[in-house]
Amino acid sequence: MRPTHGSRDTLSTVAIAEDDRDIRELVELILGEEGYATVAVPDGHSALEMCRRERPDLLLLDVSMPGELSGLEVCRRIRSDEQIGGLPIMLLTARARDQDINAGYAAGADDYLVKPFNPLELSRRVRALVEPTD
Repeated sequence: MRPTHGSRDTLSTVAIAEDDRDIRELVELILGEEGYATVAVPDGHSALEMCRRERPDLLLLDVSMPGELSGLEVCRRIRSDEQIGGLPIMLLTARARDQDINAGYAAGADDYLVKPFNPLELSRRVRALVEPTD
């Protein structure tokens, strides 16, 4: 149970798809301190496979990653997948132009956070997606 954020009996798992190791480790550290379990991968293809296999509670997804699958393409593929299409997705990216943000939401993202990010803002937004209040 997360001692600081609620009464869930199990840890929520946040998947992190980020090619920059330092950023990936920073996000894991921030979320670990908040009581989330994390699983991290370095590219889009691995992100898609991991989401299908692990069924995380949230995916934090970089837009620009190596390989054939960008974060936007991963987002589109998840949204079209019957098994994992409802997975909350937050794009975490350095792309800050309006057209990039619009493309992220058009691909199916639930939230969009620009790097560099404030750790408290990341935590707040993750909590909002993992533990929505109705």
